[in-house]
Amino acid sequence: MPSPLPFKVTLGVTGGIAAYKSAEVVRALQRHSLDVHVVMTRAAEEFVRPLTFASLTGHKVITSLWHTDAYEGAGIEHISEAQSTNLLLVAPATADTLAKFAHGLADDFLSTLYLATTAPVLVAPAMNVNMWNHAATQANLATLRQRGVEIIEPGSGYLACGMTGSGRLAEIDEIVHAVLAHIQRLDENPARDLAGETVLITAGGTREPIDPVRFIGNRSSGRMGYALAEAAIARGAKVILISAPTALATPAGCERIDVTTASQMHEAVLAHLPQATIVMKAAAVSDFRPTAVAPQKLKRTGPLTLLLEPTEDIAQSVAVHRNPGTLLIAFAAETPIDTQDLIRNAREKMGRKGADAIVANDVSQPALGFDSERNAATFITPTREVAFPAQSKSDLAHRILDEVAHLRTAMG
Repeated sequence: MPSPLPFKVTLGVTGGIAAYKSAEVVRALQRHSLDVHVVMTRAAEEFVRPLTFASLTGHKVITSLWHTDAYEGAGIEHISEAQSTNLLLVAPATADTLAKFAHGLADDFLSTLYLATTAPVLVAPAMNVNMWNHAATQANLATLRQRGVEIIEPGSGYLACGMTGSGRLAEIDEIVHAVLAHIQRLDENPARDLAGETVLITAGGTREPIDPVRFIGNRSSGRMGYALAEAAIARGAKVILISAPTALATPAGCERIDVTTASQMHEAVLAHLPQATIVMKAAAVSDFRPTAVAPQKLKRTGPLTLLLEPTEDIAQSVAVHRNPGTLLIAFAAETPIDTQDLIRNAREKMGRKGADAIVANDVSQPALGFDSERNAATFITPTREVAFPAQSKSDLAHRILDEVAHLRTAMG
């Protein structure tokens, strides 16, 4: 019986100073037995020669639409490459390349390959901090995310241009981790592992009114809850998303219920709880609300004292009223002294709320957690702890659901 074909990764290398790191990416991917093929843009050749990648991979390096000697005049090498690759990774991805991808331009081999492939696409941007922060670049990234492209976020630090800030190529290990996570999801065929489940997810930050124009709230963007909804749908679940105010688009295929306050979220969760087989409490629910709401806008006439009262504990209510066999996954956003403090606080909260597991994250870490595209967390059950390093919330959502699926299996 013939051996299965190796997993083919096509690595796109574009014209930035970080192009020299692409050789390290090749080697790191090869250490995981991946078959790496390289496509270079004309600008990338100014930084690294194609011979470098040919020597490392043992394959022809494609640098132009017009060099088709390997296909003897067929003239459609980009289509063949697009059909044969299992995953397209672009590292580094320049601002120019991101713009081409976002706007459907196809004036070189790599941009044409991107349009022609149906394989998963990951891009690891690298550029000057001002280019990264520019509205045009951020709009292009948003477009690509909507189309299913995974963005491996750049790191922050000293850049080759002499400036400091975001824009440096992600660490090699982080790039490889993103590739392997995609492959693992493909291998495990997660589209079926939550089939038959109804997952109720809360997301966003609740708002408790003070007067008609002011409220008590928090910095939650809702991204983690929405990422969980998208991931659960992709894995075959029916999803009910109960969302506090957010600017995020509704994930395709889910039922969304909009609420504002903790009381409204509590009511909506209990109303839909009988349908749920898994409840994931990812929302940042306000712990307190004013005991009275002013009927008119409060005037700034001097010091103001607000009397607050606790809001409903939604997770505790779920634990009491859920059907037998319904899993409850709580979330704990903490500002701990250290890792042990984080775990200790999360375990105490898990027990107090009657949850089957809790996802704890340190929201005091810069560029992680609230109002960020990235997060790190620890999945905690009564018997184990699984730490997830910093990664995109989309990837983290799948890692969390991996553990939820395992927990479901363990509980029968």
